[in-house]
Order: sequence, then structure tokens, then C-alpha cells
Amino acid sequence: ILSLGWKHGILIAFHKCILQTRLQAGQGYGNTLNCVLTVYRNESVAGFFKGMSFPLASIAVYSSVVFGVFSNTQRLLSQLRHGDPARAPALADVALASMVAGFVSVGIGSPVDLVKIRLQMQTQPYIKANIKLQPTVPGFPVYRGPIHCFRTVLKKEGIAGMYRGAGAMLLRDVPGYCLYFIPYTFFCGWITPDGCISPNPSSIWLAGGVAGAISWGTATPMDVVKSRLQADGVYLNKYKGTLDCILQSYQNEGLKVFFRGITVNAVRGFPMSSAMFLGYELSLKAMKRDQTETNP
Repeated sequence: ILSLGWKHGILIAFHKCILQTRLQAGQGYGNTLNCVLTVYRNESVAGFFKGMSFPLASIAVYSSVVFGVFSNTQRLLSQLRHGDPARAPALADVALASMVAGFVSVGIGSPVDLVKIRLQMQTQPYIKANIKLQPTVPGFPVYRGPIHCFRTVLKKEGIAGMYRGAGAMLLRDVPGYCLYFIPYTFFCGWITPDGCISPNPSSIWLAGGVAGAISWGTATPMDVVKSRLQADGVYLNKYKGTLDCILQSYQNEGLKVFFRGITVNAVRGFPMSSAMFLGYELSLKAMKRDQTETNP
């Protein structure tokens, strides 16, 4: 159930991922509609699914670790504070568990995101001072696929290259997961009728969707920086680091650059997070039911 929920979430949201990446790190896209039309005109329907295989193959592991760290940290804090791991966590405990989950997520998610973004951006020309650098062989991509991309980056840039943009991702995910799990906990409790032991699926779905939209919407500025840092390096390195990327982006395009793709982020956050939280909660219920039946 859990794996299906997460895969369903990424399939719903993935066609928006390339729009997000192109809007944030690409050149010449005026708005979301223009980006959609340009991708379709130049790359057909297949263009919307570039870089999909690697995240799809790793999403179950990634989400399992993130949600597992969050859940177990909550239980540990409840045990330390109250002597009962099953006790409902306080808001401070939810916040701390969210921060830990966000920190851990960077270690797993950074290489996956880098490969995805490199594959999505490799056919885009690099534009600076009216000079266009095309792919190594005109008309052909730099990377043949996710494995080739992973091996190429590792060989040329080392481990540090695989974690390019990790600082920006850390600044995105630590507060981002706080604004993911805290609103979910709040809205789930608010929507659930009094007297119910656990939230029903519709409450989980709605609360998860709202939390996802809030989290991804507010994370957009650092998501822009992360995307630009990870896309940088397909042809040459433009940015020296997170701060340099922020300064160059602001100087060249103004404050509005940090809100590129915010609509796509918020819209994709709702169905993706709804599916993830629904899979998570249903899996927990199924495991608890199995434990009860095994240990009456």
C-alpha cells in the first residue's frame, strides 16, 4: 500500500517536475503555459517524462526513510519526555522530528535530484552573453541515461559533484519538512471529527494535499537555487556555490526569479502529498492490525 501510494504520487506529479526544472533553471520560458507548449513542440509528449526512471526507482526507498525517520524520531521524543512512545507528540516534537527528517532526506535525495535535473536540462542550450553552447554532439544529449549520468558525474566531479546543490537543498528541506508535517498534523486533527481514534482516508487525503501545497509553495525560492546549482555543470560551471547562485540570479533577473515555478510546485504538491500521506497512514493501520492479530 505504501509503495503504491508513493509511486502514484510521483506519477501524478512528475509531468510537472520537468516544467518546474525548466522554469527555474532554463532559459526563454515566459510562463508555465509557454513552457508546456515549448516542451511539447520541441520534444513531444516524451519530453514531459525525461529523467523519470531514476526517481521512480528510488522514491519508495527515499520516502520510506524520510517517513520512517520522522515517525521514529517522534516516538523516541515521546518516550524520552513522557515514557510512552505511543503518546501523541507535542508540536515541538513534530517540529524537531521534521527537521531531522529533512536533514536525512538531503543525504539520499541530493544525488537523485541531481541526476533527474541533469537529464531534464541536458538538451537546453547554455546562454550567456549571447553565446550558445550546444551539447557535445549537436542534436544528441550529453547523458545516455540515468546510470550513464551518475557514472559521468561521479568520474568527472567526484562525490562532491553528486552532492552539488546539497547546501541549498538543506536550506529547502529542513524548514520545508517542518511546513510539511506540522500543517498535516494540524489539519488532520482539525478535520477529524471528535471521538474518532484515527483520521479517515478523506481527512488524510485533504490534510496531506494542503500540507504539500504549503510546503512546496514556501520552499520555491531555495528550490530555484538548488535546481540552478544542480543543472549547472552540464556544459560548464557558472556558480561557485549557494550564495553566489543567489547573488547572480538576483542581479541578473531580480527578486521575481526566486518565485519561478511556484504555481507548478504548489499544484503538484497537493496530489503528490495526498497520495504519500494516504499510503503512509494506511500502511501504519495495516501493520498495527497485523500486530494485533498476531499478538491478541
